[in-house]
Amino acid sequence: MVTQAAEFIPLNIAVLTISDSRTEADDTSGQVLMERITKAGHHIAERCIVKDDIYQIRATLSQWIASPKIHAVISTGGTGVTGRDGTPEAISPLLDKEIEGFGELFRSLSYEEIKTSSIQSRAIAGVANATYIFCLPGSSGACRTGWDRLIEAQLDHRTRPCNLVMLMPRLLER
Repeated sequence: MVTQAAEFIPLNIAVLTISDSRTEADDTSGQVLMERITKAGHHIAERCIVKDDIYQIRATLSQWIASPKIHAVISTGGTGVTGRDGTPEAISPLLDKEIEGFGELFRSLSYEEIKTSSIQSRAIAGVANATYIFCLPGSSGACRTGWDRLIEAQLDHRTRPCNLVMLMPRLLER
């Protein structure tokens, strides 16, 4: 539930498309995310398309994690089970903490739309150096589901009873 009493806090969000074949011209999933992010009032901090290669993924994501200007990263692609799908393997070692409930809830919501095909998704989320990271499948439908039904509310400071934004000041506590 979003309450209007609190003031909206815009975040700087980076979008990472992981694909061996997409370009900016045909990256519909990345475009869906960018449109939804800006419509919600957030800022696009960066956008990049990288090959489904764990080292290219890690190189880009590591730069974004190290940047104090980027609050969150949403990736699309590479979460399936084929030989080239390596997003979870690339990103998991970079996470300080995994948000296990994200993947579980994403698959549950996806089940409503695509039934048992939802088991093929290895969507994950976590936090690294105070940067939230969400990894979605490469379809535009999955990106809509992930943003509309999970991520948007958690990146909105007004969502009650709690949200991820209110935790940001405490993420670097040791």
